[in-house]
Amino acid sequence: MSVKSRTEQRLRRHVRVRAHVAGTPARPRLNVFRSLAHIYVQLIDDSTGATLASASSVDAELKTRMAGKKKSEQAKLVGLAVAERAKAKGLTQVVFDRGGYKYHGRVKALADGAREGGLEF
Repeated sequence: MSVKSRTEQRLRRHVRVRAHVAGTPARPRLNVFRSLAHIYVQLIDDSTGATLASASSVDAELKTRMAGKKKSEQAKLVGLAVAERAKAKGLTQVVFDRGGYKYHGRVKALADGAREGGLEF
């Protein structure tokens, strides 16, 4: 039995989740990537492979509002920002793709922020 790294395990979970989750033009996939320092989110239409909207904790316009906040609070702001950008493009319904991460902490905070911003999933 070989020992798999945390990243390999997460990627396996992500592939398993992606077997059931796909984005359409009407209901894109809300994809989350979490690094140690930052969090990134994209709205993806899998039929064309296009990114419709995105937000991250490294965005210049969000950086000023994030100063001094905890990472989970930053994730909530990123969720609100992506919801705002999605609504500007006329999108309200999405499919949530947690990217193989557990649904707690920063991933949950991002999802709560996106829901608070008006996205339905």
